[in-house]
Amino acid sequence: MRAFARSLTGDRARADDLVLDTVVTAWATIDRLEPGSNMRTWLFTILRNSFYSEFREAAGETVVENGIRGKRMAIEPDHDGIFEPASFRRAFNTLPAEQREALVLVGAAGFSYDEAAAMCGCATITIENRRKRGQRSLAAVLSLEQDDAVRQGLIRSRL
Repeated sequence: MRAFARSLTGDRARADDLVLDTVVTAWATIDRLEPGSNMRTWLFTILRNSFYSEFREAAGETVVENGIRGKRMAIEPDHDGIFEPASFRRAFNTLPAEQREALVLVGAAGFSYDEAAAMCGCATITIENRRKRGQRSLAAVLSLEQDDAVRQGLIRSRL
């Protein structure tokens, strides 16, 4: 859950807060979990919904520094031709939240397209398209051809 929260927020502290809020919410509403349902999917859905509720409240603002809210500004990545995890993280955070969540849920967390679609409340084809667009955008931002990125192990072919 922490990795998914981090992919949505782009910030370690906010991700930790989001995971904690998710656990508190889940604990307080555990009676709503239907017997036989997938608790993992339920938790990821709570986390996702909490993130988007917070995102809507911020109305286009983001925490810039020390808790101060400000408008998000696009920053051009500075590539030196050497792939670094920090470069990937910056590039990943430039993707729209819907594409990041599709990449994380299907690629990193290992959920099926159907499971991810259920968590996101959309059609399976929507998740597939978000994943494809996210993968292409990520390769473009990293100035890599998609096939090269897969060969180098920078983007898993499943993403």
